[in-house]
Amino acid sequence: MVTIAVDAMGGDHAPKTEIEGAIRAARTLGVRVILVGREDLLRRELAVHDGFRSLPVEIVHASEQVTMEDSATKAVRGKRDSSIRVACRLVKEGVAQGVVSAGNTGAVMITAKMVQGMVPGVDRPALATVFPTMNGTPAVMVDVGANVDCTPRMLAQFAIMGDIYARLIIRIPNPRVGLLSIGEEEHKGNELTRGAFQLLKSLPLNFIGNVEGRDVYSGSADVIVCDGFIGNVALKVSEGLVDIIKQMLQESLEATITGKIGYVLSRAAFKDFKKRLDYSEYGGAPLLGVKGVCIICHGRSNTNAIRNAIRVAAEFAGGNLNSRIESELLKSPSVAAAVKAV
Repeated sequence: MVTIAVDAMGGDHAPKTEIEGAIRAARTLGVRVILVGREDLLRRELAVHDGFRSLPVEIVHASEQVTMEDSATKAVRGKRDSSIRVACRLVKEGVAQGVVSAGNTGAVMITAKMVQGMVPGVDRPALATVFPTMNGTPAVMVDVGANVDCTPRMLAQFAIMGDIYARLIIRIPNPRVGLLSIGEEEHKGNELTRGAFQLLKSLPLNFIGNVEGRDVYSGSADVIVCDGFIGNVALKVSEGLVDIIKQMLQESLEATITGKIGYVLSRAAFKDFKKRLDYSEYGGAPLLGVKGVCIICHGRSNTNAIRNAIRVAAEFAGGNLNSRIESELLKSPSVAAAVKAV
C-alpha cells in the first residue's frame, strides 16, 4: 500500500479540509495516509468522522505551522518542526512515498528541496500543471509558481523536465516544446526569454520557438516553458476565466432552456463541462526535480482537491516520475551534456 504524508496544517481551511480529503482518499483509493500537524487538533477533527478508525489513516505530530503570511525562507529556517518539514522528512526517511500540501508554495518548495533533496543536474525544482487544449491532448506548463525569478539556465532545465514529463506521463513520443513570450519571433520578449531561446535551440528537444498566451489552449505546443511568476499569473487568470464562463453559461442555460428533455440534456452537458475544467479534479501540481514525490495544491483547495492530490501523489509514487527524470538525465549523454552546458 502506497503511503502519502499530508501537511494537514497547510491550506486555507486546514485541518478540516485536509482531514476530510484524507478520509475520502483512504476509503476510496486504497492508500495509507499520514496526517501531519498538531495532534490535539487533528484528533479532535477526526473524531467527528464516523468509521475513521477502520481506515489506514494515522497522525504524526508537528508542533509548528507555516502560514501564508510567513516569509518562505524564514519559515523554513525558523520553524524546524513545521508540518510541511515533518511531512517531507517522512518521505526522505522512506516512511511515506509522497507528500501533499496546500500550504505556502515557496515554503513547500524550499523545504522539499532541502529535506528531500534534488535530482542531480537540476538547480531548482519547478511546478508543472496540465492545461486542456482544443485538440484534446493536454499541454504541460512549467513553471507555474515555484520560482518567480529565473535565469535562462533554469528555463532550459524546466524544458528538459517538461519534455520528460510529457513523454513518461502523458505518453507524447516527441513533445513540441515552446517558450512563452509576447511574440513568435526570436527577438521578441525580455532579456530572460531571449537568453532562454538561445539555450533551448541548443538542446536535444523538439523546440518550436516562442509561443504566445493564446497558444496555451490551442494545442500547438505540448510543453510550455516560462518563469514561475508568468506561469502563476497565467494559471490564476485561466482559473478565473473558467469560473466566470461556468457562471455565465449556467445563467444562460437557465434563462433559455425550454422543455424538460432539453433541460436534462443541457444540464448533463454542463456538468461534464464543469468537471473537465474543475481544478479540484486535477488535485495539485507535481514539483519536478526533487527526490521523491511532492504535490502542491491551491491554498483554497476543497475536500475533493485534497482527495485527488493524494491520488496524484500515489500515481506519481507508483510511476517513480522523479526517479525516471533522474534516470533519463543520466542515461542520455546528449541531455546530460546539455544540462551541464547550460
